[in-house]
Amino acid sequence: MNDTTLLKRAGLAVLFIAAVLALLAWGLGPDTLRARRVDLIYLGQQHLLLVSGSMLAALLVGIPSGILLSRPFARRWAEYAMQIFNIGNTVPPLAVLALAMVIVGIGDRPAMVALFFASLLPIVRNTYSGLNAVPGALLEAANGIGMTKMQRLWQVELPNASPVIFSGVRIATAINVGTAPLAFLIGASSYGELIFPGIYLNDFPTLILGAAATALFALILDLLLAGFARLILPHTAA
Repeated sequence: MNDTTLLKRAGLAVLFIAAVLALLAWGLGPDTLRARRVDLIYLGQQHLLLVSGSMLAALLVGIPSGILLSRPFARRWAEYAMQIFNIGNTVPPLAVLALAMVIVGIGDRPAMVALFFASLLPIVRNTYSGLNAVPGALLEAANGIGMTKMQRLWQVELPNASPVIFSGVRIATAINVGTAPLAFLIGASSYGELIFPGIYLNDFPTLILGAAATALFALILDLLLAGFARLILPHTAA
């Protein structure tokens, strides 16, 4: 993908975000946005803290786990192991939050634990699938020129699997951002502090503001990840 195409897509993304913000300001009124500006900034920082902390942990565990499961000696157990990583997706998020609260306590730490489990499967699954999809001819060529297993992994397998791995990271990030508002229920600060009181108090502007902020947060992070992937992986159309 050339730089001109990338700039055009980035410009369209910025225009779309600006249009959404303008529509939000028109619907809720500038006074509401001004009154909630400090809350939006603070809760955005807290939301980012929860997402970045749990995603970093998920990447540090998920990518090495996917690599390990893709090795020939572990493939027979890979699908069974995936069920373990799938706990965060099969168990309802509220139940995971409740269990994390019982084990870790109240606040940011149990929220990060729950978000970590919710984000883990897409990263492990896509890493495993991407590495298994590397053409056999490339592996044979790497073996033929005398590469060690570690050299083959870093120089052949991971570069070819990177588009699929990045897709898993983007999916995990979207899940993480969308689940983070629930952390409000166990004492962690996020945009849930706007959404849930808005529901309880029938405060429609506050509810819409929290939901829209969460959606824009997810959209901006996804656009940043997509742009990063295009920069370092020019051959991908992700």
